[in-house]
Amino acid sequence: MHTLNDTHYYIYNIRMIDTSAFQGKTAAYFTLGCKLNFSETSTFGKMLQEMGVRTAQKGEVADICIINTCSVTEVADHKCRQAIHRLVRENPGAFVVVTGCYAQLEPLKVSKIEGVSLVLGSNEKANLIQFLSDSFTRRDGVTTYKTEKTKDIKTFAPSCSRGNRTRYFLKVQDGCDYFCTYCTIPYARGFSRNPSIDSLVQQARQAAAEGGKEIVLTGVNIGDFGKTTGESFLDLVKALDEVEDIRRYRISSLEPDLLSDELIDYCSKSRAFMPHFHIPLQSGSDTVLRLMHRHYDRQLFADKIHQIKKLMPDAFIGVDVMVGCRGETPECFEETYSFLESLDVTQLHVFPYSERPGTSALKIPYTVDELTKKQRSKRLLDLSDQKTQAFYARHIGQQAEVLFEKAPRGRAMHGFTRNYVRVELPAAEAREEYDNQLLNVSLGDFNHDKTALKAKIQHG
Repeated sequence: MHTLNDTHYYIYNIRMIDTSAFQGKTAAYFTLGCKLNFSETSTFGKMLQEMGVRTAQKGEVADICIINTCSVTEVADHKCRQAIHRLVRENPGAFVVVTGCYAQLEPLKVSKIEGVSLVLGSNEKANLIQFLSDSFTRRDGVTTYKTEKTKDIKTFAPSCSRGNRTRYFLKVQDGCDYFCTYCTIPYARGFSRNPSIDSLVQQARQAAAEGGKEIVLTGVNIGDFGKTTGESFLDLVKALDEVEDIRRYRISSLEPDLLSDELIDYCSKSRAFMPHFHIPLQSGSDTVLRLMHRHYDRQLFADKIHQIKKLMPDAFIGVDVMVGCRGETPECFEETYSFLESLDVTQLHVFPYSERPGTSALKIPYTVDELTKKQRSKRLLDLSDQKTQAFYARHIGQQAEVLFEKAPRGRAMHGFTRNYVRVELPAAEAREEYDNQLLNVSLGDFNHDKTALKAKIQHG
């Protein structure tokens, strides 16, 4: 097992590789799923660039294709297969690498897709460049590497990159020990593990040196940070807060039972951690939460929301909700709806339940049909729109600091306030030099589709 605090692990691998075969080659990248996957793919791209590989332009046939997959739902599996077929079709003769959760869980299916050259499971992803180098010139059929047992998935692939985005994504943790009944993530990514705080601080400083101003902390269950190193997530937050050139941090997702009052209190006074939380609920019914083997009840969840709002009244709070899972009777769904309606949260991320092979949820006898899932999803999405628009409306007429993101020439620019209100700067006022800049704006009314507030730059 490689040392988890070795932030130069990839650089060491690249220096040991004969890169001559890669000089002048082009690569295409495709990512499905979570922010963690996007962060990892961006790092793969950065490493290949150091080896002389250029990112293929739109419409250009690539020599190498890397597809980082997701397997959180059956729909995700289907999208993975579609993406692989499309990249093989659009890049004839390319060396196609498939990695990520779907590659870990279904390596045989992936290896049988015509055009696939290399399949790497979760343990092998950390050594993607080495496996690619070993296989690229041989071209001797499909090669598959996958760790068979969850307990043996131990490598940690460091990642702090932004790709073509403004914000950096810093991977602070991987894997999960929770084994919720509906979820395959522990089987796909292994048990919880993390690098050291020192190594993550070094990566944050490097991001700052490259001009980064905002970092999103990513992982599978980041509140579980510290199991590998004997540290804590709060320790990490405090250490990162001292990297002064990083002006903003956002925490991608925190389980409610791991969101301590001490962390909430620290964030409320923090220099750089934003008043922005994303907290998975999954269900507002205690009956369903028990069936899911979640580690909290609805009262604990409500207490966390109330504590955040007490200290940070303008905090943005996003909530994950799953609908139509096994055991979710009409009464249980109504409990979820009324519970969410009563909470001062900002946005709901709604996911229809999907049967996953090998999960213990399949033993629960009560099932929900697809039409009912769609109806329940729509009700919660409508509730989400109401809450988000009400939250945005409270900010009309206020002044805010916004980090703007690059936009195509002639298009409106967008960015986010400290508390994650999305703003829109009209194309006529957008300037290339505003990209990755923190600017003060006046917040106006909603834009045409109510997905942002119109902004006006405050000069002087």
